[in-house]
Amino acid sequence: MSKICSFSMFVLILLVALSLPKCLMGQRGVAPRDLWCVAKNNAADQALQEAINWACGQGGANCGPIQQGGACYDSNDIQRTASWAFNDYYLKNGLTDDACYFSNTAALTSLNPSFDKCKFPSSLSVNNGSIYASTGTIQMGPDNADLSSSNRAGGTWFLPLFTSYLFVVFSWLIHWH
Repeated sequence: MSKICSFSMFVLILLVALSLPKCLMGQRGVAPRDLWCVAKNNAADQALQEAINWACGQGGANCGPIQQGGACYDSNDIQRTASWAFNDYYLKNGLTDDACYFSNTAALTSLNPSFDKCKFPSSLSVNNGSIYASTGTIQMGPDNADLSSSNRAGGTWFLPLFTSYLFVVFSWLIHWH
């Protein structure tokens, strides 16, 4: 019975360690992933326009590609325009959650918003030192991608933690019955 308890405790510790949010695990051992800062699909046009004005002005984002005549210019889609400005600002300002907030009109996504010749640099391209120029048109990804309820803590930790809990309960039941 002691071997079962020891094994149960080992598996429990392993599952808890694997269930920690990525921000607590550090850089080593965690697979990096591309992130982009994009406009939320439920953000009001006026709020997006104000955020674009700030990002392209005082914020210092490179908004040349989204200006008239620019390779990523699209006067009919403010979300695409805002996404370019938000992403450029995010990449230049430390890749932090705060750098992708814009009065709650922006969210981080792992869905690449690039389209055609308009390539959005990602968090990994900045970390690898390879920001490149962009041309073409911007697309926000699938029309049904809902970024309106972004959770900054992420949801990747809940399932392993719940599984760990079930394992503890199951082990306890085996041990005491």
